[in-house]
Amino acid sequence: MPAACSRPSNRRLLSSSPWLISSRSIVKRIMNAPAAPEVTRLPLSEARIADDVFRQMRAANLARWPSGADVDFDRAVELHKSLPRHKQLGWVMRQAVAERRCLTQPRGGFGTFDMHRALMVTLDKEGLADIVPTTTDSYTRNEHWELAQKGIEESERLGRSMLNGYPMVNYGVARARQLIEAIDKPAIMLTGTTMPRLTSEIAFAGGYSGYLGSGIAYTTSYIKELSIEDGIRNHQYLDRLAAMYHEHGVELHRRQPGFLTGTNIPPSIAIVTCVLDCLLAAAQGVKNYGLEMGETLHLIQDAAAVAACGELCQEYLAKKGFDDVFTPVTLLHWMSAWPQDEAQAAAIISYGGTLAAISGAASVTTKSTHEAFGIPTAQANAEGLRMTRMAIYLARHIRLDGLPEYEKEKALIEREVRAIIDKVLEMGDGDAAIGTVRAFEAGVMDIPWSPNRHCKSRVLPARDVDGYLRILDPGLMPFPSEIMAVHEEGLRRRAEREKVAFGPDLAVQSVYEISEPLEKLLPAISQ
Repeated sequence: MPAACSRPSNRRLLSSSPWLISSRSIVKRIMNAPAAPEVTRLPLSEARIADDVFRQMRAANLARWPSGADVDFDRAVELHKSLPRHKQLGWVMRQAVAERRCLTQPRGGFGTFDMHRALMVTLDKEGLADIVPTTTDSYTRNEHWELAQKGIEESERLGRSMLNGYPMVNYGVARARQLIEAIDKPAIMLTGTTMPRLTSEIAFAGGYSGYLGSGIAYTTSYIKELSIEDGIRNHQYLDRLAAMYHEHGVELHRRQPGFLTGTNIPPSIAIVTCVLDCLLAAAQGVKNYGLEMGETLHLIQDAAAVAACGELCQEYLAKKGFDDVFTPVTLLHWMSAWPQDEAQAAAIISYGGTLAAISGAASVTTKSTHEAFGIPTAQANAEGLRMTRMAIYLARHIRLDGLPEYEKEKALIEREVRAIIDKVLEMGDGDAAIGTVRAFEAGVMDIPWSPNRHCKSRVLPARDVDGYLRILDPGLMPFPSEIMAVHEEGLRRRAEREKVAFGPDLAVQSVYEISEPLEKLLPAISQ
């Protein structure tokens, strides 16, 4: 049985086939492929792309691969309008928030159409997924469609997926529509790319009603050489495209990947990127924009973060004059290292569903008990969905609002976020795009363990004595001293309790802690 894709990663090239081995130098280069050239390159700004300019950009973009010729915008609009509402993700997300429901969504992608369709059906029918994913392969993410085509051929020859996702551009619009027809849920694209232009055109034309990705979060998390500016530009195209559908009566769901580098990300850093990416999307006309954060595994902190994220996004949208942008929040199962013991992994999965339900998240992105070993089978993926769904059911009536510790943590997160966002907007003279680029150059914005050379990556998080994710070293981020004192106090108490030095070792231990065997995490009582 071929393996379905979990968290998208450009490191996961799952083939030992001759054509891939002989292409190592090519593979090395494509992981840092530059953005596609623009027909009209205007000065960087958050401003909406003008209609005439966008028409030129679309024409050039669609001409880059043969399947682009099959994109017919008017037909695509008709297709989306013909779908039942329960297959339109924009509507489904609004219903989830209205009913205080927490939806389930996995990740997954195979290298051939037949394999991927079977996966989507399994996740829909056996996993009971509320949202069905399509994760693209690494070649598609980096716009090397000729290598993706070789991967398709190799997968078909061997009868198993030799790509770590679905090559959407190669298969094109007609096949995308067949995937949508095969399931009875809305579908979302999970691309892990800083270059979403052609993939988004194909997917939207094929009936996909959701698309994950953003200029700040993905650029700082998935690629080394691409500048923050070019990452923002590439996603302004995606956001303008989604807004164009909205202008024609189709509400698509755009989503921001605030899980960032998939390591320990303090909520305030995730929320800063959520707010800024959201402002950039709103400026292009997006009206339905989801916000994502990885779980910290601390119940109070996760619940406080979900509430703070939604409220802060609305606060800064209002300051910009946007009062009609819907911003549901999604939590993701633990994004750092996982234990090999499947029983431990099952506990993390169930606990992750519990956290999402109690926090009021509109959806949760799930993992499987195979996470430590790599890419899960379709069946393991479906089991992870069902574990999560049961946990959501059990926790559906529990709320933390009003509890002193919850309110204290929420207020702390809000102060941290405002300190950074206000400075970023000041640096851009009110322009979120310009301010973001300048802030990364100065270290005012920073992401832990970022692979991108335009990100200083000096900020260092660690878990404190009470289990909260705190900031051990802010780098050059201008958090107020009284906030850093709160973080330092909890971290020093942990260092004293565990008899370790107050420093980087705390951060490293925090990354790997959850993956340790139970004998180490919670040893038996002894004399």
